[in-house]
Amino acid sequence: MDHLPHSLLLEILTRLDSTQLTRSKLTCKTLNSLSTQTPSIHLLCSYTRYLKSRSPQTMSQITPFKTIFRKLIENNDVQIESVRIGVDNELRRLDYDDVEDDSDDLFLTESGFVEDWIRRIGEGLRVLSVSDFWVQSCWRQSFVLAIVSSYCHSLLELEVKNAWLSVDGLNPMPMLTKLTLEFIRLDDEYLSRLNECFPGLQVLNLIGVGGLSDPKIHLLNLKAFRWTVSNAPKTLFICAPNLASLELKCFKPVILYINAPLLSHFHLSIEKADQFRVEELKTLKTLHLKSSDLCYLLSTFPYNTTVQNLTLDSPMCGPVGMTKFSLLKVFSVFPNVSSLTLGSGVWSELMMCPSAPLPPVAESLRARSIMKGLKQIIAYLVLGDTDITLSFISYVLGKCSNLSDMALLIHRDVDSSVASSLISSCVTQCSRVRWRWGTWKEGTKDCWISDSI
Repeated sequence: MDHLPHSLLLEILTRLDSTQLTRSKLTCKTLNSLSTQTPSIHLLCSYTRYLKSRSPQTMSQITPFKTIFRKLIENNDVQIESVRIGVDNELRRLDYDDVEDDSDDLFLTESGFVEDWIRRIGEGLRVLSVSDFWVQSCWRQSFVLAIVSSYCHSLLELEVKNAWLSVDGLNPMPMLTKLTLEFIRLDDEYLSRLNECFPGLQVLNLIGVGGLSDPKIHLLNLKAFRWTVSNAPKTLFICAPNLASLELKCFKPVILYINAPLLSHFHLSIEKADQFRVEELKTLKTLHLKSSDLCYLLSTFPYNTTVQNLTLDSPMCGPVGMTKFSLLKVFSVFPNVSSLTLGSGVWSELMMCPSAPLPPVAESLRARSIMKGLKQIIAYLVLGDTDITLSFISYVLGKCSNLSDMALLIHRDVDSSVASSLISSCVTQCSRVRWRWGTWKEGTKDCWISDSI
């Protein structure tokens, strides 16, 4: 180890969290001397450490978490460019109602604590991540955003999780290009301060941010946006002329307005919007739609000839005959789709009425013709009646004459002999198609059993 170049050793040490770094110091003199020269600090409080700090038998032996962090800041000999401080996932899952904890040693967005260390290193900081302990932070308002904006003038990336944040005193941060707020109560109900103070944002993640009334996103430089709406604001407004990727998950907004002319990747999960409006998306290539009422969503989505990869998903369908949703309807809106992925609920609903006509007749005929451009289908099956499934697959093969790749993912609860029989019947029915199959189950990773048959 002592013979390795110091630059390589520093690169290795930079990738370690502070616990691992402390252990590595004991292995040799070189690592011990270099440990204070790493430009990053990564300190995580484990669940085990938290329990020991609360136990009467061990609490006197545990150094306060904030004290350890302050010493890491004080003992470092170089300019610190990256700080990541927080609690691990097990602690994040603890609920305030289940734990009585009035202390503040893990209240990591506490204004006094943050200002104490950030005023020393803030000017050179490029990356900052604070993952707070919700049990201690949810009932205490933090002004950490104002503090960061006062001291960190060169900050590029900011991440804050599990906290109650105020925007009072927040100054503009034109250098910031990436912002992540996750499980946050934010006192900025219209997101007006966010839009004003972070004009240079290129990546924005708002995951479970509450306290919003009618939020509006208006960021001219934004390129990637992930937004999971935790409450139910009446209006969702997104205006981002340079946005390329959007992942939006919401429930039932009254109005949903999206103006993003350069959007190429769009993932939308929505129950229903009474007024759904998307401006024409001339560059959209990949689209993922998830809704319990896809028929409604498709009827309000603008006609699009650029989408090539389309995914449709929904909860398991309701009563038979409840919709007029069909493949013809899909291709009347997205005529140039070459790859189509169908969730289990969508597949089941399509089997109910595979060829429901579209008014007027000309649109139905056009869709029947355009369906020939489809080359790949990935389908998630539950498998109720195998004969009905085979009949629908036969219908699809007949309408999609250029289909060359058919991937069937069968639910893991289906008997393996039933699944094997279905695949054998499909191969016998059509040899021109490359058949692939695998298994799926909610909350688990898909398992491919065969890439080619």
